[in-house]
Amino acid sequence: MPHLTASAARRLALAAQGFGREHPDAVTPRRLATAVDRLGVLQLDSVSVFTRSHYLPLFARLGAYDPAALDAMLFAERGRYHEYWAHEAAVIRRDDWPLWHWKRELLRGRDPVKHAWVREHGPMLDWLRRELAITGPVTASEIEHDENVRRGPWWGWSDVKHGLEFLFRWGDVVSAGRRGFSRVYALPEQVGLAELHAQHPPRAEAVRALVHRAVVALGVGAVGDIADYHRLPVADTQAALRELHEQGLVEPVTVEGWMRGSRPLPAWRDPAARIPRRISATALLSPFDPVVWYRDRALRLFDFHYRIEIYTPAEKRQYGYYSLPVLVDDALAGRVDLKSDRKAGVLRVQSVWAEDGVPPGALAERLAPLLRSAAAWQRLDDVAVAGRGNAAAELGVALAR
Repeated sequence: MPHLTASAARRLALAAQGFGREHPDAVTPRRLATAVDRLGVLQLDSVSVFTRSHYLPLFARLGAYDPAALDAMLFAERGRYHEYWAHEAAVIRRDDWPLWHWKRELLRGRDPVKHAWVREHGPMLDWLRRELAITGPVTASEIEHDENVRRGPWWGWSDVKHGLEFLFRWGDVVSAGRRGFSRVYALPEQVGLAELHAQHPPRAEAVRALVHRAVVALGVGAVGDIADYHRLPVADTQAALRELHEQGLVEPVTVEGWMRGSRPLPAWRDPAARIPRRISATALLSPFDPVVWYRDRALRLFDFHYRIEIYTPAEKRQYGYYSLPVLVDDALAGRVDLKSDRKAGVLRVQSVWAEDGVPPGALAERLAPLLRSAAAWQRLDDVAVAGRGNAAAELGVALAR
């Protein structure tokens, strides 16, 4: 069985994700589409303290581009992409919609058992289907109903929103893009999805396709890593890997330092992927970038223990509210907590930390030009360092040059 060094595994994983290439002079829609297709899924998240999460993976891999162009491509009502729970809430290729039929049916059968709300609100679900047939694509807030009243703070949902989300899980209702960041709901036939919606590939066949795509996107991964990419059951993932191995599409390997107790942790790689001699990159990673979204893999691959601290009380935060991993070549070398102060026109560095063994000055030298580029990309005029973190002083000096 082939054996990979820890360094080779990192380089393979990063190259598979599109790192190590020079940023293009101009990021065209075609380049954006190629990058999104390479990832396979682009996770969405509502937090926008620096910028929305789905913008960051493309900035990390391509450099500055027009976020409006990405949104126009991702959220067009009848465009190349569509939204579903393909990891968490995520954008996928529209043509891949049939690969999720098995999951939609699984949730349709499971949700009434797990969620009392579904059992108690059958008439509401029926009414929403009829209402969408009349109104066409709408956001939840645009539906007129006595129960369309938010309950609780922040994300407290009305019964209308609850119903739409369950119907969305089952595919009875689909996304027709987004307005602002609000999902627009529609029936499949209203967004030209009827033909794809009627395709029902067998579960094993669909899972096999998704597992192969995960291995290609990861470059190398343990079974748990591969299953997590599309949030697939581990048993289904293992069966698919065996079949893909028989077809020569994946290859079992061991990786230096990847252990389960005293034994090597079984891993799989894409045999068609090359391992570059080196990776040259400096990038900010979203907390939901595929490089780090599965925290166990980030720890195993990069020796990087990562948790976002959004829900941690301020006095207990170690690194910051929305701390982003900083990729330097083939290492996760630091963390930086960023906030876009649009009123002042400033990108605020709330804190910046070098990882153990990384000289703060070396991190600062690589990070400073990236932060200037990030500020310009966000149409901010300056970068200001708050002074918190073991590399804050060095970053302040580097930015002042």
